[in-house]
Amino acid sequence: MHRRTVLGGALAAMAAPVLAAVPDTHDTIGGQATALRLTTSAYRRLDATTPSRDLSDAIDGHIRLIQTITRTAAQDADRARLAAVGSEAASFAGWLAWDKGNHGSARSWYGAAVKAAKAARNPLLAAYQTGTLAQFEAHAGNGVQALNLARRARRVLGETRPAVADAWLLSVEALGHAAAGDRRSADQALTASRAAAHALTADEEPPPWPWVFSFTPDKVAACRVTCGARLGLPDWVHAEDVEALSTGHAKLRAVLDIAAGHLAGGRVEAAFALASRALEAGLRYRSGRTVERARHLRRSLTTSSPPKVVRDFDERLHGVYL
Repeated sequence: MHRRTVLGGALAAMAAPVLAAVPDTHDTIGGQATALRLTTSAYRRLDATTPSRDLSDAIDGHIRLIQTITRTAAQDADRARLAAVGSEAASFAGWLAWDKGNHGSARSWYGAAVKAAKAARNPLLAAYQTGTLAQFEAHAGNGVQALNLARRARRVLGETRPAVADAWLLSVEALGHAAAGDRRSADQALTASRAAAHALTADEEPPPWPWVFSFTPDKVAACRVTCGARLGLPDWVHAEDVEALSTGHAKLRAVLDIAAGHLAGGRVEAAFALASRALEAGLRYRSGRTVERARHLRRSLTTSSPPKVVRDFDERLHGVYL
């Protein structure tokens, strides 16, 4: 599950309890932490329709402000509270760098998010940020590293980890197995994640960590499509999974996973019709990650006489530098 699928609804999940309690005017750090966290949530909401390049400068300044306020905090408890806020902001900066196609900066920011979460002395947050880094590494093709990080996240939580953590981490492990080319292990992890997600839906209990919105069977279906695209398994990409990936996010990155599934099944025109949609969105929002995924899809097709939809795709890609 991409980070945005977890955090895209965080404003709704977080703002209500935060805003319900007006900060104590004598609790300066508490009020500042609340305001800073809400600002991070607002930037995340903008991310759905705003180029990452345009948000990067704003979030960099936001993080510098968090760091400045943290340095002025006199109490350990206040520094820990601000460290948690900084962890969330650093993780978002990691996502923006990833979207721009800058893997080095993304990895650095995600690492900073893990470090800040540990400073906050919050095992849930530390495990979540470690799992997020694992997810990034899986998408980057580093399967073994992704699996090691996912196991580390489980160790941080211990045996009393909440059910939603198991459901989500199983999906992250599935991505890691897919990146490593292990179809059987990926399928087993997805099956276990789906069962856990159905149990969560039946229990209808709210997620125990405030920055997570929900984890549903639809998100497992989306993860299965991504794994199928990585493994070249067209039978893992079904028509109903298109709905699971239709999050309403304007950047349409996940559509390329469906396109890869079609291409693996020999449905070239269907694949590049979908890929063209994603490419147009990637160019509109200047998403280096989306454009590079589009290039990777094109490289996977070798033919001396491509159909018109592929020729049009090539023409659109020509001269694009992101």
